Parts: sequence; C-alpha cells; structure tokens
Amino acid sequence: MNIGQAASQSGVNAKTIRYYESIGLIPEAQRTDGGYRTYSEKDIATLRFIHHSRGLGFSVKDVATLLDLWRDRERASADVKALAMAHVAEIDRKLDELQRMKDTLVDLTRRCHGDDRPDCPILEELAADAVEA
Repeated sequence: MNIGQAASQSGVNAKTIRYYESIGLIPEAQRTDGGYRTYSEKDIATLRFIHHSRGLGFSVKDVATLLDLWRDRERASADVKALAMAHVAEIDRKLDELQRMKDTLVDLTRRCHGDDRPDCPILEELAADAVEA
C-alpha cells in the first residue's frame, strides 16, 4: 500500500511516517519502480505500535527501545516494565509541576480584583520575575 493508505490505516500522518523513516525508527520503505514508498501489513502494525506508544507520551527514544523489546521474543518483561515505570515517574513529575503552576495562577487570580483599576497582582508577579532575571 502507498504512504497515504499506510497513514490512514495506522493513524500516523504521511509526513510523520517519512520523519520516522529518516531517523531510523522504522526501516526504509520498499519502493516501486516509480520511486513511491510501499508498506506491508507488518509496517502498518509497527506504525500502529509507534502511534499508540506516542499517544501514551513515550519519547521517540523510548519508542525505539520499546520497538526493540517488542521485536525481541527473548526479552525480559522486567525491562519493559522498568521503562514504563520510569515513564510513569516522569508523568508524575510533570503533573506535580502542572499542579504548582495551577496553584500559583489560582492564587494570583484570586488576588486580582478584575475591575477597572489598573492594579493587577498577576502582572506585578510576572514583572517581578522579569526584573529578577
């Protein structure tokens, strides 16, 4: 099948498929005599695996590792679990960071009167950080 069909069946757009090929995440596609890329069902399965992994927030580097583990029938599931748990820890770190951002913004919006006066704690806080830098 051609790249458009592969994109449709895998959920990965054509530009991203070409990118994954250029960085070696997927092997170079077979080519027709006319130079067009062609993809097999195995290629589609790989693209779906990548799409699902990326959808869970795994980095391209981690996806490459997951692909290697997926292809290795002698792998230890402990290796897969360790990678997934490291990703969970990173998600927890990001969630904590987002919660701190939210808490700060909620506090600033509570302190802002939101009326016609020019005083605004939100802008004052942002300006204070700008002056300190």
